[in-house]
Amino acid sequence: MNVAFLGTPNFAVPTLEAIAAAGHSIAAVYTQPDRPKGRGQEIAVSPVKEAALKLGLGVRQPERIRHAEPVAELAELRADVIVVVGYGQILPQAIIDLPRLGVVNVHASLLPRWRGAAPVQWSIASADTVTGVTTMMIDAGLDTGDILLQAQTPIGAEESSIELNRRLAAMGAELLIETLLLLERGECPRTPQDHAAATPARILKREDGLIDWQRSARAIFNRARGFLPWPGAWTWFRGDRFNVWKCRPVSSSEWIAGEALAPGLVHVVDKRLLAGTGHGVLELLEVQVEGRRRVNAAAFVNGTRMSGDDMLGEHA
Repeated sequence: MNVAFLGTPNFAVPTLEAIAAAGHSIAAVYTQPDRPKGRGQEIAVSPVKEAALKLGLGVRQPERIRHAEPVAELAELRADVIVVVGYGQILPQAIIDLPRLGVVNVHASLLPRWRGAAPVQWSIASADTVTGVTTMMIDAGLDTGDILLQAQTPIGAEESSIELNRRLAAMGAELLIETLLLLERGECPRTPQDHAAATPARILKREDGLIDWQRSARAIFNRARGFLPWPGAWTWFRGDRFNVWKCRPVSSSEWIAGEALAPGLVHVVDKRLLAGTGHGVLELLEVQVEGRRRVNAAAFVNGTRMSGDDMLGEHA
């Protein structure tokens, strides 16, 4: 099968590699233009570009895929199918209409749940226990096209979005190969989505990571592991930004003192760093004061003179 591939992030790499390994002809790989990245603003290539070059594939990086020239280039490829995995741009109808077998997307949720840019992060932050991957036929909407195939997996009780994203990327690659096989045979099912059951997985903002200490310990924990690596979970400590890289809810049987801690109040027990929440106690396991290195709780306590009435979340 002649395939055109559109993708950008790490999540897309296993699918690109699987298409090549399955023996399909990859006419071209489209990815986002190289961008400045990091504090040094050095030009960085996308993970998909890096993988495509290793595979010896041609890479194209139009600034806007909807412009006339990229559309004409794609038409000249005469691809049987276009595969899209986290490309980062909305496709115009002119491209959607090109391939004879359609434009297939690999999406990291069980659609129609979690349509949008950050399905893995929001599934964990919202305490979902099950998720999966979906191959769908792209239409003019945002993740609204017909479902082709789905695969389901449980979400680990302590699994982060980084870990889950890696697992779903591998699952998505396998599902895409199965989808291509069925499309080629004319045997792939198509199921319209139940739009009434859709939930949005909007793109994350920096402020999404700001910890609301009135939430429960469990809710803060879910958001902290869900919003890795960005925006993470962060708060304020003595006027400085304070990142909570790893935490866990403390069970009532572990909380020796017994009494409730006020939301945001810090309590140190045997070099364990505990914080009160709206419901329950949260243990902070790995933290980082802005401008300093990331450390475990014991190292933080050893290097910080705690007052006994320190509050997290207060920004002078």
